[in-house]
Amino acid sequence: MDENAGVNTSKITFCDLRCEHASFPENDDIDGSGTCRTFLALWCGALNKYVTKNAPCEVQFGARRPKSTF
Repeated sequence: MDENAGVNTSKITFCDLRCEHASFPENDDIDGSGTCRTFLALWCGALNKYVTKNAPCEVQFGARRPKSTF
């Protein structure tokens, strides 16, 4: 399980704006163009840091990237 970050299902929660802890980045360097929202990171209120958008949830899985076992 070490290489799989403890995940044993293909139903992984991903970091996106549907999460209650996620919000748009405030920093223009993260936000990209500023108007078209082409940002690569979201602010995670639970972790108090920027996290990679559309990556597996770091609150749930930690910083390691889980993979499904199917």
